[in-house]
Amino acid sequence: MEMQLELLEANKDLLIEQTRAHPFLKRCRDGSITMEELKIFLVQQGIYSSYFVRYLCAMMANLPSNQEVHELAENLMEELGLEPDSPKPHAEIYRETLEHFGLSLENAEILPGTQHLIDTMFQHCRDLRASSGLGALCLGAEALVPDLYSDIVAGFRARGVADEQLTFFLLHIECDDGHAETIRDIMVDIGSKDASQLDVMLDAGRRLVQARQQFFDSIETAYRTSKQSQPQAIPA
Repeated sequence: MEMQLELLEANKDLLIEQTRAHPFLKRCRDGSITMEELKIFLVQQGIYSSYFVRYLCAMMANLPSNQEVHELAENLMEELGLEPDSPKPHAEIYRETLEHFGLSLENAEILPGTQHLIDTMFQHCRDLRASSGLGALCLGAEALVPDLYSDIVAGFRARGVADEQLTFFLLHIECDDGHAETIRDIMVDIGSKDASQLDVMLDAGRRLVQARQQFFDSIETAYRTSKQSQPQAIPA
């Protein structure tokens, strides 16, 4: 199991590095990101995240035994606000974040990159091979969150937003490491019994990171398009 663990951890670090190399996140870290881009991100991330419970349930249906289902149930309970230390559903926390910025998911346009990210995640979570969904949710999502959201928080802070308005992101920076480790341990167990499943997991992680990069591409494109469509000031 040591070999499988080392392989997954090494690839996790590589995928985090690839994700953070995107110009959108680089500009969050260096403080040059605009509030307009961050608002587009908030809406598109909200659309993608609104399906998270369904991603998780779809994947859990393909797990090899009830033992693995029980191990992931805590993640599901936290998302739904049913754990003692998380009395509010995460979706409600996110809605409050959106409201602070005057945003809503109602009637929001889904950008092409967002739709592709949603479709890619569902494709892997619905795969009858549990390893595909596990790799997508761990390497392509949960394992990325602490670093990805840390960059997003840096971007908001650079625009003068107080941490009180970033509760959703700060909460997930703290808790998703544990979620990723739970999924990873299941992946290690499956990979130790059938080494071929490790390739399925790694491929799923890579495909989700590629989809995530297209997600950020779409946000940048939408921002540029909105800037170009704004009326130009007429010189006096």
